[in-house]
Amino acid sequence: MQELKDLTFTMDTQIVFGNLCISKLKEALKNNNFNRALLVSDNGLKESGILDKVTASLSDKNIVIATFIDIAPNPTVANVESAYRFAQDFQPDVIIGVGGGSPLDAAKVLAILMTNDQKVIDLEGIEKYENPPLPLVAIPTTAGTGSEVTVFSVITDSDREYKITIGGRSMAPKWAFVDPDLTLSLPRHITASTGLDALVHAIESYTSTMSSPMSELFSMKAIEIISANLRQAVFNGNNLQARSAMIYGSLLAGIAFNNTRLGNVHAMSHPLSAIYHAPHGIANAVLLPTVMNFNLLACPEKYANIAQLMGEPLDNNLSLTKNAEKSLYAVQKLSADIGIPGDFSDFNVEKDSINIMAKDAMKSGNVLVNPRKTTLEDIINLYQEIIR
Repeated sequence: MQELKDLTFTMDTQIVFGNLCISKLKEALKNNNFNRALLVSDNGLKESGILDKVTASLSDKNIVIATFIDIAPNPTVANVESAYRFAQDFQPDVIIGVGGGSPLDAAKVLAILMTNDQKVIDLEGIEKYENPPLPLVAIPTTAGTGSEVTVFSVITDSDREYKITIGGRSMAPKWAFVDPDLTLSLPRHITASTGLDALVHAIESYTSTMSSPMSELFSMKAIEIISANLRQAVFNGNNLQARSAMIYGSLLAGIAFNNTRLGNVHAMSHPLSAIYHAPHGIANAVLLPTVMNFNLLACPEKYANIAQLMGEPLDNNLSLTKNAEKSLYAVQKLSADIGIPGDFSDFNVEKDSINIMAKDAMKSGNVLVNPRKTTLEDIINLYQEIIR
């Protein structure tokens, strides 16, 4: 653990965790006198029946429910604007985001629009709104984003092919209902990509220059839990114990990076998703080993700890750097085992766009907290290592 110092640690969300815990959702709404609930989700969750489980848990003559499901995998400004027009007609007193990071991020921004006369693009940055958002409940259905406890939202501006980050202390959901049962039907490839995304959150939080002894309690435990359970969740989706562990690990990672931000992996993944529509979790997973190798000499002790947390025994006969390098092997082995691609060839990423993507990546505040000081040239070189 690093030297104790002054720190600020926030956790603004009331967390309800446990299998079938959404059965308590109706009581929470009634206790807070909410009677018009707008569910924000996506078509996949509607088709899977998961959304029906949530609406069934809210069945009550005194609670009126409306559902908006037009949210894309990388939610766009247009998606949120459509949701806002729908919400203006319905006039909810509470918003319930149901899904992975996309519906949850869209729901967060919608909650701001409902109480502030602003456009989505005007919200880019931190605390760019005045009035507190409409109360928000977050129900994650993947073990990956941690968005149910964070104060950030990422929305794609399709016109600019650029992902904007919107943040604010009051953006954190008021309640998070974290129910492992809702993840049991998650397809294998989504389980894999979102699980690696959660691992990236934990690793980048742990190595962030903003990390603290408090945040490290969460990020280290998340690394350990995710590494030990992701394979089982991928290859036996009905394993409730593994599913519970994964969504718990994702939750811990979310709590951690909500206080530390992230690093170069996330800064570089956003342009890949905005321009080439690479799924966020896949983009992060492919970038992770290369960025870890770049960062390793800046904090070898932490990377050695990561190796150990991921089940790689350290060797006292090896140097610190060699032990730290075991973390790269552990990450690459886990990715390969669960079928994560090793490059971006499936997304037709063109080398000619590297300079544009690098400039966009450098706009991210995550670069500023990366453990190794990073220049534009560094980001270009990192992209070139992966995009051939």
